[in-house]
Amino acid sequence: MAKILVVDDAQFLRLRISKMLNQSGHDTLEAENGKRAIELYQSDHPDVVLMDVTMPEMDGLDALKHIRTFDANARVVMLTALGQESVVLEAIRAGAKDFVVKPFEASRVLSAINKIIG
Repeated sequence: MAKILVVDDAQFLRLRISKMLNQSGHDTLEAENGKRAIELYQSDHPDVVLMDVTMPEMDGLDALKHIRTFDANARVVMLTALGQESVVLEAIRAGAKDFVVKPFEASRVLSAINKIIG
């Protein structure tokens, strides 16, 4: 299937998402912030990135913009909390392919991944 980079500062959420994706046949990598996500993106070239917006060190929006500077075709899905609509619009303008609002259903995450990888 696909190699997916899961980026969130909450370890329990990274584990939950990775487990769900692994059970669906995907391979996963994990990063705890945007800075680490950029490093893993450059070294491991994932097919898709699931990226939280709010994180320490570097937030998801800045990481998205940085990744897009060296890979204009990066496929990034933003994970957002309720009430972050303005950030979602900025992320879409910056090149995010989709967004998932937390708390989310597993089917919504899988739907976003499947839509992107075809």
